[in-house]
Amino acid sequence: MRLAFLGVAAALLLAACQSTPSESDSASSEASASGSGSGSDSSLSQDNLGSADPGTQEDLEQRIGDRVFFDFDSSSVRQDQRRTVELLAEWMQRYDNVQLSIQGHADERGTREYNLALGERRANAVEEMLVALGVPESRLTTISYGKERPAEIGSNEEAWAANRRAEFVLR
Repeated sequence: MRLAFLGVAAALLLAACQSTPSESDSASSEASASGSGSGSDSSLSQDNLGSADPGTQEDLEQRIGDRVFFDFDSSSVRQDQRRTVELLAEWMQRYDNVQLSIQGHADERGTREYNLALGERRANAVEEMLVALGVPESRLTTISYGKERPAEIGSNEEAWAANRRAEFVLR
């Protein structure tokens, strides 16, 4: 009896130690989801409300996602990320009281100054796209954190890809 109990306890302990998906895994799946057009069937429909209150940061994250990703040393919104920005513009038009901060980030490579400028260009690229899609510029602010606030710590392509981003934060 005691041996069976120890076996069950060991199995539970191993299950508890199992790793969870990293933020970059979810970032990759978000990136591929927005690139595959999964939200193109009107992601903002009533059927896709989730559990968050409409017009909140949690609602934004559940329906659309809160970031887009960039290629190395680039501030152009990637083709596979454009749908996310389009959905964000629709979401902001639905909730016309929402004010948004677009936060630009870079990976750890490069100088602090260079990455601050790159993060700024990334945030501005998203802002320009949102304005072109009809979101009033007065509802948007941009800020760059450069490499100072990584989403994932590491010196490898996976971490770098997760950190080359612009995040959307309600203010």
